[in-house]
Amino acid sequence: MRARRALMYVPGDDLRKIEKAAGLGVDSLILDIEDGVALNRKEEAAVNIPAALGSVDFGRSERLVRINPCRENRGEQDLEAILPALPDGIVIPKVETPEDLDLVCRRVSAVEKQLNVSEGRIKLLALIETPQAFMNLKEICSSCDRLEGLIFGAEDLAAGLGATRTAEGIEFLYARESLVMAAAAYGLQSVDLVTVEFRDLAVLERESRFGAQLGFTGKQIIHPAQVEPVQAAFTPSLKDIEMAKALLEAFRFHQEQGKGAFEFEGKMVDMPVIRRAQNILNRAGFGD
Repeated sequence: MRARRALMYVPGDDLRKIEKAAGLGVDSLILDIEDGVALNRKEEAAVNIPAALGSVDFGRSERLVRINPCRENRGEQDLEAILPALPDGIVIPKVETPEDLDLVCRRVSAVEKQLNVSEGRIKLLALIETPQAFMNLKEICSSCDRLEGLIFGAEDLAAGLGATRTAEGIEFLYARESLVMAAAAYGLQSVDLVTVEFRDLAVLERESRFGAQLGFTGKQIIHPAQVEPVQAAFTPSLKDIEMAKALLEAFRFHQEQGKGAFEFEGKMVDMPVIRRAQNILNRAGFGD
């Protein structure tokens, strides 16, 4: 599973912005046809995005597309327009039930077979942004093998709950922790909320650090200035990486000696500690 530290939304009806964003070096770009595009510009976005996927050099950035909800006819039309251009993944908004994912999963499989590309090439990420979605997280997480991540939709959830938005974000703490827990239980990535004060880098850095502390693997962004601080916040430090490597090397040595728990730099180490070390290396891009 590729690293998705920063996922940046770009309006799909603006080809100039897509071309500019493609050169930012962000982990994932989300070419948007949903909330970031005016109602009278969605048709243009559905034409622009396949054209961009076929002509723009996105460099190392993952090419994701956020469609409209598939319970609406607009979402079906988006899939019909976008899938033949073979994006790297589809971001599905307003996912509330396993059926919401299953519909897209089946459509993607059919297009992959029709175009004779490897099965599973196109990944799915689900936006979890309603109270109903949180009630169905277990079923959603286990509903589709293509699903690689859950994305936390703060603003829609606040509206659904009738919650008051605060600078501290305490109204979202339970939901954020619930999403991280579900994602971890099913081996999925978890993507944190957008920092809407996009020009205030101090707020961005604080929210990014806190999200990483909660266990999120990445964060949604909406402005080029947010790319570097967010990707840095979700990248382990060199010190942490070297410590994790040394710890795993010591673990392998002790395993060969038939020892389970062992002492490392004055501390007792067991499997939960080893798993944390492996998670650090995974986040840093070292895999297994």
